[in-house]
Amino acid sequence: MAISSLATAGGTLALAATTYASVRSANRAARTAELSLLAAMRPLLVESFDDDRALRVNFKDVAGINVPGGGAAVEIIEDNIYIVTSLRNVGTGIAVLHGGYVYPERRVSSVDHVPLQEFRRMTRDLYIPPGDVGYWQIAFRADEDNEEMRAGLLSAIEGGYLSVDVLYGDYEGGQRVISRYGLGREERGWQLATIRHWQIDREDVRPRED
Repeated sequence: MAISSLATAGGTLALAATTYASVRSANRAARTAELSLLAAMRPLLVESFDDDRALRVNFKDVAGINVPGGGAAVEIIEDNIYIVTSLRNVGTGIAVLHGGYVYPERRVSSVDHVPLQEFRRMTRDLYIPPGDVGYWQIAFRADEDNEEMRAGLLSAIEGGYLSVDVLYGDYEGGQRVISRYGLGREERGWQLATIRHWQIDREDVRPRED
């Protein structure tokens, strides 16, 4: 009787161990599949190439602002400020743009972005397919925006440098990223340079700066 009980207990233990290993293996496989799916959907926006096509961008009150490849457009029309950046999606998934924030200064990578609630939301959905070129746009209008903020932007435009943070993610609303770009005015116009990317929905694995 004792031997039979030990045999039963041993069998039960072996079955439990096999079940645990199987569940653990299945969980690993499911996690691997999930990571592969997310990687296939992940966008990443950088400045477009200099030889990329120029884009003509419309606002609700202004049509046909031209933005060249590798650059940006900064226009002041009837006291309103219009900013457009030419971006290339080097990721593997469609980028859905959510909003952005403009700094009237040179904003380096070591300075954190503002809280998400301070980003200005897009009034329409903008998409940039993987491997393609698109744009982000924003306007500051005299009859809508804070005069002090506009004055700071006008001063920065006169000085020839702005910084922009753009918030975007995948087509399901996840994998959100904030990408920072520097806008500098040169002889050939406003040029764009990628400064930094922040992962919003997962931990940043890069080491902290001293």
